[in-house]
Amino acid sequence: MACAATSVALCLDPLRQIFLSGVYGLLLAVLFVVLQAPDVALSMLVVSTVAYPLIVLIAISRTRRERGEE
Repeated sequence: MACAATSVALCLDPLRQIFLSGVYGLLLAVLFVVLQAPDVALSMLVVSTVAYPLIVLIAISRTRRERGEE
């Protein structure tokens, strides 16, 4: 877990960082299932692997479109 968190923090490319953040969230969800906290695992799965990356990707695409970097 510490290696996954460190890789997210040290990654400089925003798209790769979003991907790594999703993988880290998936690992945390699996850990919560192992620790017998399925409700926390489900909320972690939805937020960290679906909602957060989607919102950040939309924000990046809008920012690039406004600057004309397509």
